[in-house]
Amino acid sequence: MTESVDELVRGIRARDRRSLARAITLAESSRADHRAVAAGVLEQVLPETGRSVRLGISGPPGVGKSTFIEALGLRIVEDHALAVLAIDPSSRRSGGSILGDKTRMGELARQPRAFIRPTPGGGQLGGVARRTREAILLCEASGFDVVIVETIGVGQSEVAVGEMVDLFLLLVAPGGGDELQGIKRGIMELADLVVVNKADGDLAAAAGRTAADYTNAVHLLRPKWRAWQTRVLTCSALTGAGLAEVWEAILAFRDALTASGELAELRAAQAKAWMWAEVRDSLLERFESAASVRSMLPSLEDQVARGEITPSAAAAELLQAFERDRST
Repeated sequence: MTESVDELVRGIRARDRRSLARAITLAESSRADHRAVAAGVLEQVLPETGRSVRLGISGPPGVGKSTFIEALGLRIVEDHALAVLAIDPSSRRSGGSILGDKTRMGELARQPRAFIRPTPGGGQLGGVARRTREAILLCEASGFDVVIVETIGVGQSEVAVGEMVDLFLLLVAPGGGDELQGIKRGIMELADLVVVNKADGDLAAAAGRTAADYTNAVHLLRPKWRAWQTRVLTCSALTGAGLAEVWEAILAFRDALTASGELAELRAAQAKAWMWAEVRDSLLERFESAASVRSMLPSLEDQVARGEITPSAAAAELLQAFERDRST
């Protein structure tokens, strides 16, 4: 049985984890009744949102994102309430998800001031679940003043996460010039903070050289902000070295953009981007659910696959059918 809007709102305001988790589940649901309840909850708690530090963390597989987030998170929860929205890879064949972040962040998950929410990516661009924006607001309304979004980091465009967080942190491993060449320019342009992880033991010297390479690289890019120049730091999630400096840089970024007014500008632009994303997603859902589209789609897909019709011609037929449905 789905809880009422008022019940969930009371639970979220009381910082009840079960109510928060249930509200996020409803926000992620594709059922219309679930979505209606989630929308009602968000409408009521909206005035209590927007006060957190929103941090997006991305990086290639194997760089140690979960270990880094746990180590940084254990430092954050000394003074703050932390929510981690860990976007997991979803199978394109089965739709299943690994959902292993609570296992990988076992110590952080046991902290009373931490909330870890694994969410299947669902094939969304940039590895960000469609409803992550709503999950951020729900976490803020429940009293979490730091929200981390961990993206899949599979090499796709990470623009999506940049449209919902304040600071984009790119985590990289010690390596040579080849690794620097492998990081897409677009991701580098998004980064507000580049952190070279695993700066310990035999890799300490390599981490220093990698940081120098990235420092040179970011100076070649056009600055994103008037009040902030992208910084490059090193740390070791294993030993904890450098984590204090990473957190200090995150707070310095927020202070600088707040003082310059750029944080308010960013949040306003993100809200508009969210609105248009919702328009696009809603239109696509209506299109795919139209009876004529569903009936024509299998045949047209087969014709496109066999080369009997161009994709653009097939798309035009589907759109015409959709328009006819809406006019009748």
